[in-house]
Amino acid sequence: MPRARDLGLTIGRFPPGPLNAITDIGQVAVGHVTLNEGARTRTGATAILPHPGNVFAERPRAGLSVLNGFGKFAGATQVQELGELETPILLTNTLAVGRGVEALVQRTLAQPGNELVTSINAVVGETNDGRLNDIRAARPTIGEMRQALDTATGGPVAEGCVGAGTGTISFGLKGGIGNSSRVVGDHRLGVLVQSNFGGTLRVDGCDLSETSEADADGSIVLIIATDAPLCARNLTRLATRSFAGLARIGSALSNGSGDYALAFSVSSGEVLSNDACSPLFEAVIEAAEEAILNALLMAEDTTGYDALMDRPNTVRALRLKQK
Repeated sequence: MPRARDLGLTIGRFPPGPLNAITDIGQVAVGHVTLNEGARTRTGATAILPHPGNVFAERPRAGLSVLNGFGKFAGATQVQELGELETPILLTNTLAVGRGVEALVQRTLAQPGNELVTSINAVVGETNDGRLNDIRAARPTIGEMRQALDTATGGPVAEGCVGAGTGTISFGLKGGIGNSSRVVGDHRLGVLVQSNFGGTLRVDGCDLSETSEADADGSIVLIIATDAPLCARNLTRLATRSFAGLARIGSALSNGSGDYALAFSVSSGEVLSNDACSPLFEAVIEAAEEAILNALLMAEDTTGYDALMDRPNTVRALRLKQK
């Protein structure tokens, strides 16, 4: 399947990084475990590692922004309070958040240098994939989420119906995992999304409601990485701006949506001034919009199990013609 730029769709004015992926930033790595089994299992987990070392010992600065808090984001309050990450980030389904916390705790306790650690702020985000997945089943397991963490790599990032996006839906179409990056002067930033929300689809300002279905509720998690040396406060401001990309593509921003954005910096250098943040704010809007579009375009028609209605369900993927 083609990504947005393969179809001639250029979102915004800033150029993408070499891979147009979150892995364009430093040594950021992404891992997926994808569970597409039988007629009922369409779920998984996605891990984002800020760097390959011991995150608990070398903590990236971070900021979290919540647009609508109808969701579960483990570790949120400590990130907001201290402005740093202690673990990699896991994304999964709503009922698997607790297992995700345990997977991160197990991994962190086992790392050399953490022998005396007695408190860990595990960071786990979620969206509900229960319209294509038997979400009441205990999948992914703790071990399966450890696989996502242990197999995370740099390079191109698999998108669409993979990892935590295996069973997600956006605009009544098949959603999933998507990502994009931008180069802003001497710095880069990237956005990875778990897209599972509703609204009226718009692509580069064009109404595509005829190709999708009105679907108000749902959620999204946006993970933003940058090599710009931002303080935690400006990382929170950066995360907040990503929601403008969500609005541009047509999100309903409904009562039932859970909209979370977490930004972290891989740089420990002297922080940039407030004035220097404006181009990064603009770029994160562009990258967020394109990441969501990539999630839709890279997805495939999917038949699964609607746990809310107790019946099979088929959701088609978005297909656009090249410009």
